[in-house]
Amino acid sequence: MASDRRIAVLSSHLRTTTASSSELSDVSISYCAAAGDGVAAAGEEEEEGGGKEKGCVFCMITRGESPAFKLYEDDICLCILDSNPLTYGHSLIIPKCHYPALEATPPPVIAAMCSNVPFLSSAIMKATNCDSFNFLANNGLAAGQVIFHTHFHIIPRKSGDKLWPSKSFRRRPIEWNQETIGLVNCVKENLYPPSCGTSTNGGSAVLKDL
Repeated sequence: MASDRRIAVLSSHLRTTTASSSELSDVSISYCAAAGDGVAAAGEEEEEGGGKEKGCVFCMITRGESPAFKLYEDDICLCILDSNPLTYGHSLIIPKCHYPALEATPPPVIAAMCSNVPFLSSAIMKATNCDSFNFLANNGLAAGQVIFHTHFHIIPRKSGDKLWPSKSFRRRPIEWNQETIGLVNCVKENLYPPSCGTSTNGGSAVLKDL
């Protein structure tokens, strides 16, 4: 029953007809800040453990101060339609507390957000008649993050939609050389301090792990 209710709520919001201003009480209409300003503002008025950011549109949505098409809500997060979608049904999962980036977001919050992905993506794909979706996060300015409040994208896809043509990605086989070994060692050193007993010395050991 809960699943049917979520799909019904989702379907009721995924509409293309023009509505009056009174009907758009749940429509997101603004951004948090320009990308450069978002970084500077990320620490302002943030409460310990994740609070609400005064100028952040996602925080304004969670407070009910800014409209958005809400598809789903629980104690930890919201799922809303993106106000500037890449595809029909493009949605966002956002935590109710303000965290400017993934690395600043507590693992339990990320886990709670991710736990909603299977049923939300399924409902969104059914409502949009899609058979696939992209699940991604733009984390940081260089990665295209515009609103500096952690969020995940669910982007419905159809075969042949040409949103991201495969030829646009220039992928090459990884090279088994000292540069790659150095990269693996460097990542492991950042993951595991030397006191943990993890050895990062010697290329042969790294190659075995690969």
